[in-house]
Amino acid sequence: MYLTWNQLLNLMNMFKQSRSIIRQTKNITGIILLIIFIISFKCSALTLTDKKGRQIVFEKPFTRIISLYGAHTENLYHLGLEDAIVGVSVNDTFPPQVDKKTKFSYHDDSEKFLAFMPDLVLIRPMIDNGYPKLMNRLEKSGITVVSLQPSGIKEMYDYWLKLGKLTGKDHKAKIMVQEFKEKTDRIKAKTNKIPVKKKVYFEAIHTRMKTFTPGAMPIFALETAGGINIASDAKASRNTNIAIYGKEQILAKASHIDVFLAQKGVMNAVNIEIIKREPGFNIIKAIKNNQIYLIDENIVSRPVPRLYKGIVSIGMFLYPDIFFQEKLKEDL
Repeated sequence: MYLTWNQLLNLMNMFKQSRSIIRQTKNITGIILLIIFIISFKCSALTLTDKKGRQIVFEKPFTRIISLYGAHTENLYHLGLEDAIVGVSVNDTFPPQVDKKTKFSYHDDSEKFLAFMPDLVLIRPMIDNGYPKLMNRLEKSGITVVSLQPSGIKEMYDYWLKLGKLTGKDHKAKIMVQEFKEKTDRIKAKTNKIPVKKKVYFEAIHTRMKTFTPGAMPIFALETAGGINIASDAKASRNTNIAIYGKEQILAKASHIDVFLAQKGVMNAVNIEIIKREPGFNIIKAIKNNQIYLIDENIVSRPVPRLYKGIVSIGMFLYPDIFFQEKLKEDL
């Protein structure tokens, strides 16, 4: 459990006051008051557990935040916290306003962080595991470090609520969850009526022949849009949402793949021609019929409200007649 310096001072003051009361009264009343003081402190404090298992204890919302993960940054903006963000990751590009923020990297020295006097540094497990020395230095300097990253759609909602709790935007975070659920439920109501759904292979990394595991956010987006994940037998390795799916496995289902969908971005620098020219892929039904589509990885792989945009985009690839009106709403 992590206490800030101010919280420790508050506890010390409470104990001093209570000891004085006990000396003055020398009876059970003083002991009762001591208990009340301690309980009142606990009740006023907020707590949450991050991905590393840290028990974060804080009395008030954090107001000077450095975000080292694009999803954190995007969600903070969505919660209306632009003024609370003092720094973002060097890789952050959305929303466009992030260009005005100071850029930070986990390769930076701790002094750069300290110079901006943050009270919270938001990271994800990859950074936590890869750069423990930096995290320890920040924590020893009195900065709260919180590691968050949902592994699937169910955890995404809890993740949004945790961000709201940390920043005093609890109500707005609840609305964020509610609105996203309402929009996806509306889409599901339409796609559930599709009599024959298209079977899709969703590529994560072309050079390594990897797809997404069942339960991963890209698969949630695909299935919500009415697609059937043809690689539902993919098994994760190293506790990630990406799995090796060898060429033999793909080609074994070649005649059943109606659509070949690939995320495109830093993780998968691919284009349609590369997919078409892949040896052996010429026998895949989707390749033969020119049903190959690319989608921005940022709108299918990140735990952000734009995931809805990813769902609609996939829906437009698969069932344009059904999703046309939904696309118009999304564009407004």
